[in-house]
Amino acid sequence: MPTDALDRTRYVNPLVDRYADEAMSRNFSDERKFRTWRQLWIALAEAEKELGLDITDAQIAELKAHAEDIDYELARKKEKEIRHDVMSHIYAYGVVCPLARPIIHLGATSATITDNTDLIQMRDGLEHLRRKLAALIDRLAAFAQRYRDLPCLAFTHLQPAQLTTLGKRALLWLQDFVLDLEELEYRSNTLPFLGVKGTTGTQASFLQLFQGDHEKVEKLDRLVARRMGFSQTFRVSGQTYPRKVDYAILASLAGLAASAHKMANDVRLLQSRGELEEPFDETQVGSSAMAYKRNPVRCERLSALARHLMANSLNPAITAASQFFERTLDDSANRRLSIPEGFLAADAILNLLLNVASGLVVYPKIVQRTVREQLPFMATEAILMAGVQAGGDRQLLHEVIRRHSMEVIQAIREEGRANDLLERLAGDPAFARVRDRISSLSAPEQFIGRSPQQVDSYIKDVVTHIRTRYAQHLGQASELQV
Repeated sequence: MPTDALDRTRYVNPLVDRYADEAMSRNFSDERKFRTWRQLWIALAEAEKELGLDITDAQIAELKAHAEDIDYELARKKEKEIRHDVMSHIYAYGVVCPLARPIIHLGATSATITDNTDLIQMRDGLEHLRRKLAALIDRLAAFAQRYRDLPCLAFTHLQPAQLTTLGKRALLWLQDFVLDLEELEYRSNTLPFLGVKGTTGTQASFLQLFQGDHEKVEKLDRLVARRMGFSQTFRVSGQTYPRKVDYAILASLAGLAASAHKMANDVRLLQSRGELEEPFDETQVGSSAMAYKRNPVRCERLSALARHLMANSLNPAITAASQFFERTLDDSANRRLSIPEGFLAADAILNLLLNVASGLVVYPKIVQRTVREQLPFMATEAILMAGVQAGGDRQLLHEVIRRHSMEVIQAIREEGRANDLLERLAGDPAFARVRDRISSLSAPEQFIGRSPQQVDSYIKDVVTHIRTRYAQHLGQASELQV
């Protein structure tokens, strides 16, 4: 719905109005749902006719002719009267299909229609997310490749550790998203259809329709699934498909949210240090009071939406745990919220990630300054070993390094002086034999290990295959609504 057409007197879900894209909103829209219901009724009737039930070509043709002729107002009024959404739409379909009305929904239960529709929407939603995630992986791989050998300070416990490279750090983000893609692909490729299982999952109604022919009932299950694009159905079910499936899928989306949250936090921390910055538009305002500010609002929003999605994944877990026997209806209202909102949140997160990954700004001079501030301490072990190899006393040299290090730390913290540890060591007689080597021994490139090679090999061995599989979906634009 265009922004200027919104009813400003009613609450509008920000996931729809501000964050997710229109394609995902349409996938979970009422129109998509109710049109899919009619496609399922057509598929059921066609399969039943193919297997010998007394259904005519004229009835099928009538159903197809009015598949998109949905009187929403009539269905709404009927639902208000009878308090049953599926029956109200069967009624509305029957009004425009008087010839086919007697065979609409034949042998089925409400879950045959609603659950199969939910599975179709989730299947298509997963495909939509997979394409965006592949595009994100492609962009992060390009970023990692570009900065594969730029030394930067690494952290453990949020304290300065050894060096890594900016490309290798991005590779950690990238690998998380590759794992997420593999998980979404698994969920997509193994998602079964409910099929036609009947009121308690026994298929008794269909067995009656086919006069006890078990083989035809099994074939009916397969035929309807294939007509709706599924290669397999649940072997057994209650009235509904196992609600654990909802939990598994939303847990996969929550895994994506966790990866996004980690990357967003890293970018926020690096931006606070001045080393890296998320995109900042030319006319963007950072603060209503402090005009100079460049706040990481995109990554902050990422963190917020990721928390929402991770928390939301608990909903289907509780729903699955609390179903009584073959099914209860306390799942319905919760699923109407948790499943669409889970997919919309994941879509919104990927929109932000694509936008951020496409416009990350790196400030190499700041990165290098940070390295210079910490590198002298990291280089002391290499200098110590070189001094020993040149004939020095290891214990004596260690004490010299310790003494100078403590003095430098005090000068930095109390006087704000620069780190001159390397100059102090070069001027100390104890290191006279390696004085000329101290500069090369403390070069940042000596402390990044195999970071560049790890970037190269991961992109070659992993990302290349993803780029090939999703070639037509790479390079997607990501324009944020707000």
